Amino acid sequence: MPSSSDRLMAGLTSQPFDADSFESLAEHDLSRWHALLAQVGCELAEPLTSALERVTAMTTTGRIDRLGLRALRAELDRARQAGIWSQQIARLASGHIRQSHERVHLTHTLQSVLAYRARELHNHGIQLTQSLTPTEAQVDASMLFGLLNALVDWWLQAAQGTIDIRVETRGWPEQACLTCRVQHHPQDFFSAINMDTLCASLSTLEWRLLEQYTLSMGVGLERDIGASHVRVHLQFPIAPSVVLEPEPAQLGFLDSVNSRPLAGSHVLIVASRRDLRVRMRESLKSMGLILDFVNTIQDAIDFCQEGLPHAIVFDGALRSADFEQLATSIRKEVPEFVFIELVEGVGNFEMASTCHDGMAKVGRHVLDTALPSALVYELGRIM
Repeated sequence: MPSSSDRLMAGLTSQPFDADSFESLAEHDLSRWHALLAQVGCELAEPLTSALERVTAMTTTGRIDRLGLRALRAELDRARQAGIWSQQIARLASGHIRQSHERVHLTHTLQSVLAYRARELHNHGIQLTQSLTPTEAQVDASMLFGLLNALVDWWLQAAQGTIDIRVETRGWPEQACLTCRVQHHPQDFFSAINMDTLCASLSTLEWRLLEQYTLSMGVGLERDIGASHVRVHLQFPIAPSVVLEPEPAQLGFLDSVNSRPLAGSHVLIVASRRDLRVRMRESLKSMGLILDFVNTIQDAIDFCQEGLPHAIVFDGALRSADFEQLATSIRKEVPEFVFIELVEGVGNFEMASTCHDGMAKVGRHVLDTALPSALVYELGRIM
């Protein structure tokens, strides 16, 4: 059975890029970023080209059916997501992310991420088998949350069938290990396989983002690709022997000090008033969040059936029995799910822990300044 493997460890980071050092860069460093740039262009161009063809057909015929609209939305969403992943890779590659290395429960964090993403995994027909030993790692908590979400994003693209997940402690010195065996083709898939093509299909932007997280965090990453399964092995330090300074900036990316601890987190905003949506978008635009907007509670219900965001911010004027039912169903899956309600009569920000319904409150008149802080606090509390 043909197979291929690649290994990425924390030492394989690129060197700073400037006018004086360009010629001295190692060839493999340049080729890595050249390949990534070409891949970004391809993954942006393909869905946008399909969307343009669909729009052209719509303008020619004057109509588009429900399936066509769904396909158009999927193509545009894919292009948007590729752009967001590219921004995250650039942000991580800057080397100026400030990390607070602390003892974090790897197993509990993984279980939390899997709870958030359970609907998406189910909708993609992915079945998980888990063997999770309670294990801690010495890492930045928000970076770990981002890395595990990047891993799930790659699963959604790569997996066809089952994923076996194992968390345990191995080696000496001890390391916390996360191993997953992902089925990417049926077991009885025996047709001739071009390993280069297979490796390329498994090395999407989702995978590149996962790679960059491991480089930035000092996490070991190994991948072995077979005809029907791919094995991914992550090694996390348990106790630091030396406190490392952040890596120097890579290839001229702009300095992006970790003032965006929630970058890449997904927030759903429910508001029917356009002026309110605009204010929320403006207040959150510098945080690197993935924002989706819906007008009604029913739209929010439909949205969450496909997959849960990390938080829901909603206009309190829309609160209804349907909303309460939605909140109850979400909290059955994720008990500490973050809800933030925009209300009148609140001076600034009221924490979820102090509110009788467990939902944080932000005053409408101060949302421009209070909403970002509320999201940082409430999401940071559970990450």
